[in-house]
Amino acid sequence: MSTSHQNRPSLGDRWSIAAFSIAGGAIAAWIGVSAVMRIIVLAGGTNVPVTLEFVDGVADVALTDGSATVPMELDRGILVAPQLTPIAIVPGILGQLALIITVVTIVGCLLLLSRSIIGGRVFSRRNTALVATAGLTGLIGAAAARFFDNMLANATVSLMTENRLDTAVLTVEPFTWILAAFIVAVIMTAFTVGDRLQREKSALEKETEGLV
Repeated sequence: MSTSHQNRPSLGDRWSIAAFSIAGGAIAAWIGVSAVMRIIVLAGGTNVPVTLEFVDGVADVALTDGSATVPMELDRGILVAPQLTPIAIVPGILGQLALIITVVTIVGCLLLLSRSIIGGRVFSRRNTALVATAGLTGLIGAAAARFFDNMLANATVSLMTENRLDTAVLTVEPFTWILAAFIVAVIMTAFTVGDRLQREKSALEKETEGLV
């Protein structure tokens, strides 16, 4: 009996992995369609909603009966730009393209990984490369998409208010990014060690073959 056949997951596990793969494909398709629709809106350049992040933003919000207003602190909001120029449109489209490439790459790598696991091969150089590609693409792609979105927001504020609106120039969430990088590094290390142990086990089995 081959090692691959012995290591094949159970029927229930295979169904779970298949369901996970289908869900991943559906998520990739949904994000891709949403990104394409956003690109179409950006390319049109008219009445484009743009998300802004404010610095010490305060707004007066009217009560339901209209008798008074109360001040509220705002950390983000949506500004509808009646007209955008290429200096804002281009980074907005690049951000959506970065999102599409990132999601498609990650889901593609995970689908290939799932197929390999269903076939009974968990740890291998190929699977380690797939995990590394998915993790690094996710980190770089998320940072790139956020960078271009910030460029779109800054260009929109500059065009519509001549920089008289106090918004964040560049927003970074270091804790989230560092945590994600740590998780990716742990997973990559686990697959690297698992691949090495798998190869050592196979070499040991070949050496001891026929001795018993």
